[in-house]
Formats: sequence, structure tokens, C-alpha cells
Amino acid sequence: VTKFKIPANFKSLLDMQLVGPSTETLAESDFPVQSFKPKVQMPFKRIPGQNPRQVEVERRRQLYLSFDIAELLNNKGIDSNQLMPRHYDPDNMPPIEETKDFVFPIYLPLKVFDNDEFDCRTPEEWILLGLEPGSSDRKPVPGKALLPADDVLGHEDPKNKELIYKWIDVGVLDYDKETDLYLVHKTDEKGLVRDEEGRPILNGGITPEG
Repeated sequence: VTKFKIPANFKSLLDMQLVGPSTETLAESDFPVQSFKPKVQMPFKRIPGQNPRQVEVERRRQLYLSFDIAELLNNKGIDSNQLMPRHYDPDNMPPIEETKDFVFPIYLPLKVFDNDEFDCRTPEEWILLGLEPGSSDRKPVPGKALLPADDVLGHEDPKNKELIYKWIDVGVLDYDKETDLYLVHKTDEKGLVRDEEGRPILNGGITPEG
């Protein structure tokens, strides 16, 4: 009978038996697994000569995760911090020598140039990626947002010249169809989307108390 007695250091013995890296996702995340899966226009039944659907989905997932929007824009000579309009001050216009190729500062919002005709999903479909099978709670959807580094000044005066805008990892909580705006929440240092009390933010942040 003593043969079946579990040793006190059983967990450490199991850890020593690991033979190399595992494909299991060990990091804690507030995002559903399916929210990282790309949309693939392929039949579910494999056609001879083509990759299986799951292989193509995983290859594109790894490819998209390797992209960095800040780096892609920088390679095209675009400064992300200059994409946000600032207050126009005609009395303090910089000399033409300092403005390089443009005379007037940027004043048109990005929304003017937005084109959603080629989006693979509608905003509602993106938000629904937060629903896990068998769960009634909608989790955040991972994304990147061009936000001010200073949250306090950014809320008070988003067009302040002192603000520095960066592409920041966020959790997309909700979408407003009337204003065509997304509600996002910055992730913490662990990549989690939590409220002030450290609880996961679900269902767009709406609680039973409102």
C-alpha cells in the first residue's frame, strides 16, 4: 500500500520531467482564445492540394501577431505621434525650415481617411469575438489604440501639444454604432484588462450596479 503514497515533493518531481517547450498557453489572459484567430475564407473540408483549414488559420495568426503597426508606419516615414490633430496656434507657427515638407500642422482627424470597405469583419462581429462558447459573459477583444501616454491630461485636453501619442495594447470593451466609436481600456503590465479593484472587465464594463 505504501507504493501508492504520493511523495510530498510530487509537483517538483513533475516539473523535473518536462522535456522541452510546450505549446500549452500558460500565461494568464483576459482575452478569449478565438479573439486572436484570423478570418479565413476556406472550406472546412480539405481540398486535395491545399493546406488544412486549421493549418492556414494558425499560420495567419502567427503572421498577424508578428506585425507591429508602429513599426510598419515608421518604415513608411510616418510618425505616429503626429497623427493626432493638435490645437492650432497661428501666433506660434514654426519656421518653414523646421516644418520640413509641410507648412500647416495636421488638423484633420484620422476618421476622415478611414475606409472600412475592405474590413473582414463588421464592428459588431469584432465585439462578439469576446463571447466564449458556453459563457454569457463577454470578454474584451485585444487591439491596439493610438492613445496619449498621460491619461489625466489626455482626458482633459486630447489636443494638447504637450501630449505624446503612442500605439498601446488595449482591450476593446464595446462599440457605439451612433458615434462609430470603440470603448477601450489599456492593458496593465501583465497584459490584463482589469478594473481598479483588479477584477476582469466583462460585458463592456457594465455591472449590475450600472
